[in-house]
Amino acid sequence: MVDPPLTRRERLEAGVARGFSRLSPRTQLRLAGGRPVTIDGQELDPGIQLVLAAGERLRGGVSLTGPGGPSAAPTEIRAASRRDALAVSGASTPVGAVRELEVSGAAGPLRARHYIPDEPGGPHPLLVFLHGGAFTIGDLDTHDEPCRLLCRHGGLHVLSVDYRLAPEHPFPAAVEDAHAGLLWGFDHARELGADPARVTVGGDSAGGNLAAVATQLTAAEGRRAALQVLIYPTVDFSRRWPSADLFGEGFFLTENDRSWAEINYLGGTNAERTDPRLSPLLADSLAGLAPAIVVTAAFDPLRDEGEAYAAALRAAGTPVVLRRIPGMIHGFINMTAINRSAREATVEIGAMTRAASTLALAAADGGLTAPS
Repeated sequence: MVDPPLTRRERLEAGVARGFSRLSPRTQLRLAGGRPVTIDGQELDPGIQLVLAAGERLRGGVSLTGPGGPSAAPTEIRAASRRDALAVSGASTPVGAVRELEVSGAAGPLRARHYIPDEPGGPHPLLVFLHGGAFTIGDLDTHDEPCRLLCRHGGLHVLSVDYRLAPEHPFPAAVEDAHAGLLWGFDHARELGADPARVTVGGDSAGGNLAAVATQLTAAEGRRAALQVLIYPTVDFSRRWPSADLFGEGFFLTENDRSWAEINYLGGTNAERTDPRLSPLLADSLAGLAPAIVVTAAFDPLRDEGEAYAAALRAAGTPVVLRRIPGMIHGFINMTAINRSAREATVEIGAMTRAASTLALAAADGGLTAPS
């Protein structure tokens, strides 16, 4: 995809945003208004507070759907989101190699990108990664830097799959592609140079939902992933969790954003919100699934449902590591160039994935026995 050049204003805003990460927390807080934001016993990261305050001054707010808001056409929001992501991406984290390829989707070939670790030894694990974006936005480029960080700091191959997006392809198209992409990873890990016994699936936000569902679907078929890495996933369309009321406005992922995403993803499908392919939390059984790393953000409307999923997995006997990242908001893995804490948290996710993959290799039964 060829993008038009950034405007002068876009370049300026991006440069300012990247400059925020070089300021001290005290300076960040002073520029953001001087007082820390504390809700539910959690204190917002000063750098994130400054990004949100600057966005309010420059654009009237920062949200998933961007300056046009949910009233804009999905194609316009998709393009604007892509431009924003690429504008603030900064320098790319080096990895061993990156190559473009195609994988088998449910309805035809899908674009994919393979990140190869620059580490001795091997074969290294494979992470089949499904990007976030409310099932409607996002692509291989918007999540290039998060995939690079996971590859480098996780010591693993990353296969980023560009599944079909709504509203052009509503539910269950994305689910079917995620399922097909994970199966492709199982079948082709060795030819990618990865360890076929350690195929992991993961994603952020909507991608976390798809990763959780793909984990369940393949396990039911007798093909269990080695690990699932769910980063601030949405896992329950059937009810409203308390964190949605606490953080539904002013923290990037707004109530209007979520309603817009649901309309685009589910419109005209007559899907039941209790369908486990939408709400993996509501599956009849969560037993026998891949060990899980579940990452939530303290100031995220999706926080409580993600943590409920971790608890439900654990209750079903699935080993789980739950990590709530303090001070962070939804989407932080796409903010690594403008916020130090977001970068550190994403690096930490890579390190947790590395540790869990090592345990999976060492344990004869593939069990993750990490603490809860």
